[in-house]
Amino acid sequence: MPSVADGLPSNTRLPAVIAISLGIGMATLDTAIVNTALPTLAEGIGTDSASVIWVVNAYQLATIAAVLPFAALSDVLGHRRVFLGGLLVFIVASLFCGLAWSLPTLTAARVVQGLGAAAIMSVNIALLRHIYPAKILGRGLGYNSLVVGLAFTLGPTAASAILSVTTWHWLYLINVPLGLLAVVLGLRSLPVIPISGHTFDRLAAILCAGLFALLVLGLGSSVHGGEGGLSLGLIGVALACGLWLMRRQAGHPAPMLAIDLFKRPLFALSSLTAICAFSAQGLAFVSLPFLLQMGLGHSQVATGFLMTPWPAVVAVMALIAGRLADRVSLALLCGTGLLMLSAGMASLALLSNNASTFDIGWRMALCGAGFGFFQSPNLKAIMTSAPMARSGGASGIVATSRLMGQTLGASLVALCFHLSTDSGPQYALWLGCAFALAGALASGLRLMQSPEQS
Repeated sequence: MPSVADGLPSNTRLPAVIAISLGIGMATLDTAIVNTALPTLAEGIGTDSASVIWVVNAYQLATIAAVLPFAALSDVLGHRRVFLGGLLVFIVASLFCGLAWSLPTLTAARVVQGLGAAAIMSVNIALLRHIYPAKILGRGLGYNSLVVGLAFTLGPTAASAILSVTTWHWLYLINVPLGLLAVVLGLRSLPVIPISGHTFDRLAAILCAGLFALLVLGLGSSVHGGEGGLSLGLIGVALACGLWLMRRQAGHPAPMLAIDLFKRPLFALSSLTAICAFSAQGLAFVSLPFLLQMGLGHSQVATGFLMTPWPAVVAVMALIAGRLADRVSLALLCGTGLLMLSAGMASLALLSNNASTFDIGWRMALCGAGFGFFQSPNLKAIMTSAPMARSGGASGIVATSRLMGQTLGASLVALCFHLSTDSGPQYALWLGCAFALAGALASGLRLMQSPEQS
């Protein structure tokens, strides 16, 4: 159990990074794999396509509800313990997912798996901040973004490969050996980081979980044509939880919702940039399959192939942007990337019905390059604008910003389809273009902030 000052020595750093990469890779890959395999899952457990969506929703709701409580818990128990505990929960839940025999049992196991993923996501960036020396932190975050990008890229292929040789159960069981390897490496190499003297506020954790879970349910219900009263009721209760949470933790040195960090202009603007960027990504990833299949007439297999350049280029650009983030203005890198993303989404919205594979491919690649140029520098901007002692809270906000942005984007796609069935994908892409421009503006405002204001 190595201690840490300014990063770990190079001989210890590699196994620690592999442990974190395996954890975050599994949590990311699991979403991409399951989304691809939903029709097979529905047939395998004997349910309909509408009901099987809860296999995805249960995981996402549990994750978004628990990220900030686990980040707060890491200040009490330590980042290392929360990460390793999350890995163990994820492994056990994956085993039960693989042994599930019905929709209720699989959904319940997915809730527990989502809790494990939340623990992993809540502290992985905080751990990386302590693993890498400050002078190469951007490079380290670039490697992390590479892992996430590869997981999204390989998810559909991995799902198809697994299902071609065995049953759907192995979509989950494959996590068990990978997770155990991550635990062994983590026990040996993850750093021991001094913990705060704070206590864990259980009521605040419940309020925080209620805030995000009910908000996501309310937004989802409203844009999918649910009863207006129910949707407003869910959103109202969510906001009430949020207000109660802020009042309860007013004056707390490390509040769960990180209000203290949002008082720092650079942190607040960096978090806003992240929400805008991930909203744009969510709008694109949900709407593009409809555009490519219904609008342009491509098959499901061809659609997966045509969308591959986006995450693939994100993975490559993440490494380049990560290295640049150690030498170039973070605000400038992020703003440039989001302008590229906005231009790419606008070009996709303008695709003609007879667009060639090349026409689609270079537009996807432009979006991927822009998003990859934004991701690693913005991660570094969020983490370095928070005090080292609040790395756990900042890491939790990183994960929450990503999850909320993606959820908001996906929900807005449904709204666009309510406005127009035929032009819904184009509306969603134009809206994503606007979100990317808003993110670029928020990033540009950081150039007006002095380092002392962080």
